Amino acid sequence: MSDTPEIAQKAPYPVEVTAGKTYFWCACGRSAKQPFCDGSHKDTEFTPVKFTAEADKKVFFCGCKHSDKAPLCDGTHAKL
Repeated sequence: MSDTPEIAQKAPYPVEVTAGKTYFWCACGRSAKQPFCDGSHKDTEFTPVKFTAEADKKVFFCGCKHSDKAPLCDGTHAKL
């Protein structure tokens, strides 16, 4: 099994999050419910990343799965 995640898309996923709500970001790139985990990582070394929203706002979840600031986008997709 590869230790490189699949690129779901080369752009971030803008999501309106709710303060106090917990989200589980897909780290493997296989989920059909991007940018969130649907369990597709089973049998891989990947695990979802827990994100708890601090405020009601729009955040940009990483779509390329290569961000150094996962689960949020840091612009890495522009270099892939």
